[in-house]
Amino acid sequence: MISSQIKNIALIVAAGRGRRLEGNTPKQYRVIAGYAVLKWSVLSFLRHTKIDMVQVVYNPEDINLYDSALKDLELPSPIVGGDNRQTSVRLGLESISQFEPTNVLIHDGARPIVSKSLIDRILFSLDENITAIPVIPINDTVIRINKQKITQNIARENLWQVQTPQGFHFNTILDAHRNKIDDLYTDDSSLADSAGVPIDIVQGDKENIKITTINDLNYLSEKTSLKETRVGSGYDVHKLGPGKKVRLGGISIPNDKGLIGHSDADVVLHALTDAILGVVGSGDIGEHFPNNDPKYKNLDSKYFLIEAYKLLQNAGGSVLHVDITIICEKPKISDYRYKITNNIAKLLGLDVGRVSIKATTTEGLGFTGRNEGISAQATVTTTMPK
Repeated sequence: MISSQIKNIALIVAAGRGRRLEGNTPKQYRVIAGYAVLKWSVLSFLRHTKIDMVQVVYNPEDINLYDSALKDLELPSPIVGGDNRQTSVRLGLESISQFEPTNVLIHDGARPIVSKSLIDRILFSLDENITAIPVIPINDTVIRINKQKITQNIARENLWQVQTPQGFHFNTILDAHRNKIDDLYTDDSSLADSAGVPIDIVQGDKENIKITTINDLNYLSEKTSLKETRVGSGYDVHKLGPGKKVRLGGISIPNDKGLIGHSDADVVLHALTDAILGVVGSGDIGEHFPNNDPKYKNLDSKYFLIEAYKLLQNAGGSVLHVDITIICEKPKISDYRYKITNNIAKLLGLDVGRVSIKATTTEGLGFTGRNEGISAQATVTTTMPK
């Protein structure tokens, strides 16, 4: 989604072929921890509250790979890149110039681990400087080799490794690219430096690795730091009143009373929706779907669950397991447990073995024991990027 006021744009370059990596699939579309490398890169910026827009530059030959990797994300149409990285960046800059951004962060799509703190440092620096280039020191011994023999030991004290994203005042880097169109540089900081643009550095991140070889890919695939486990909980209750059926877990169940609510009063899906919203720290179901909004009147609660699940997916998360307890005197849930389980599994794209539906009574105690209402508790286990 494009913000109405654009200050900071992330331009992600993903048009390369990655010829140093084994196999036919470009490295930005290789999968690590369940997602394409490019998707991890994009999510790093989409999740940042100060990035107003994310624009990808791609190779149109990869359209199917691109669509498969990013189909569930709200992004503007990708920009067609050029024959080399520098041309792809320039074409991307020219395209997004219509939005008149203040800053642009240019990033290689093959760097999937971009921390929030790194983006923060770049944006903070751009408040004072024209450029903000992340660098990390080279700690290993550096040598020059010729014909398998060491020809020179190079002092490493003043050697630094340059990373992306590289931050620039937009008009400055666009002008630099236009002026250097006939020259070729390995990155945008080198191009800007050659154009006389002052270069300011910020602390990079050693985890911000660019995938170049199969060893890089394997290393990142094995890293546990890409994801963490988060657990969300939800609770909902609705009172019983006139009616001949109740809606639980998306299944209509005959009953001598009905549940009263603004939507379909499905306490199971409401509790599950709240649990997922809790994982992403996005408030509760009442904030997203107010019970005084006419458009939600009598609405099937599966739509609430689907929207909450989209928020989780857009944040890079996925559901591992769902555990729900329904608390009521009637109806008898065991007769419908299989249908509820299958419906929730289908809505979340899970195997039925990852959805647990249980039911209990309160032994005649409280409002549920008096058959005045039905409540549900939901716990959802997920994985989320750190």
